[in-house]
Amino acid sequence: MFSGIVQGLGKVVAVKSEPWLISFTIDLPKNLTKNLKKGSSISVDGVCLTTTKTVGSKVSFDAMKETLQKTTIGDLHVGKKVNIERALKVGEEIGGHDVSGHVDTVAKIIKVARPKNNHVVTFCCDKKWMKYIFPKGFAALDGVSLTIVDVFADRGEFSVYFIPETLRLTTFSFKKEGDLVNLEIDRGTQIIVETMENILKSK
Repeated sequence: MFSGIVQGLGKVVAVKSEPWLISFTIDLPKNLTKNLKKGSSISVDGVCLTTTKTVGSKVSFDAMKETLQKTTIGDLHVGKKVNIERALKVGEEIGGHDVSGHVDTVAKIIKVARPKNNHVVTFCCDKKWMKYIFPKGFAALDGVSLTIVDVFADRGEFSVYFIPETLRLTTFSFKKEGDLVNLEIDRGTQIIVETMENILKSK
């Protein structure tokens, strides 16, 4: 489990692609390598991945068909920076919301606006996911726990305001229109929505 509070940026230093399999290595900030070992779980741009090898600050991962179909991991290239969060430990403060790292779909940035002292990003996704996205609700975008502000369900669009601290610590400081991001909907919201749908269908 994760909290959606990104702890630092990693840099992709190696990528090997095969049919429906990608193996890659990320150079992590040294403060995120403590007690890291083979088999540890790390959130990479919001995707929960298992470490396959660790050499100093360089950590390797494998991603297979399911991950490549539903996330942006298949687009990784050498030099790309990614959001990193280590798995939560029992007793740690959770500053964001419960994030599993099991990405549901990919969303696209369609607008980046910078009104005075603000940074607003509008995303679009398949409309079928919009029933889980509400104003003031949560979503994880590239592993960042964010509060939804405006929702345009009929267009499959929603917007988020980014505070300076989030921009400083994550890749959203240099995201631009057309970029794709990993979207994980809030599981609590999903459970409520689907439970109510099932109740209504049974009547």
